Amino acid sequence: MIKTARARHEAGLRFSVATGSGHRVVLDDTGGDAGPRPAELLMVAQAGCTGMDVASILAKRRQVFDSYEVAVSGEQRDDPHPHVYVRLDIVHEFSGADLDVAAVRRAIELSATRYCTASAMFSAGPAEIHHRYQIHRADGRADAVGEVVVTGPHANPDALGQAPSPAPAGAA
Repeated sequence: MIKTARARHEAGLRFSVATGSGHRVVLDDTGGDAGPRPAELLMVAQAGCTGMDVASILAKRRQVFDSYEVAVSGEQRDDPHPHVYVRLDIVHEFSGADLDVAAVRRAIELSATRYCTASAMFSAGPAEIHHRYQIHRADGRADAVGEVVVTGPHANPDALGQAPSPAPAGAA
């Protein structure tokens, strides 16, 4: 499967990018400030990718939520160039009285370790990714919070989602 994008220079460091699916995005630096920075779009991709996974998995499990947001923050190294991400914190924030915590945790785990392309790309590099959740209950029950899994750094994307191989006989 091949994905495409074509960037056209407009002025300064501003580019208009057309995606293969026919959408347009404007990118810019702080000077022009006419659009997001490319590194910010990596956070957008991560939030959207895992959010779509989790929402789909929860729908299949008939889990109903009142609201759902994904907050992603990423820490980039200062030097040397390129300023790669070294840590991401992803928090899935739900509200809903009847959400099953185990179902939420499993949906996040599946996204983080099996389905999300962005998570696999970040995990294969130097980034350590923390996948967390918060469930806010409007009915007076305590909120549920927790960390589901940490992926990366330098994870093999082909091994994500697979059970670890048993140790060979005689191995300690």
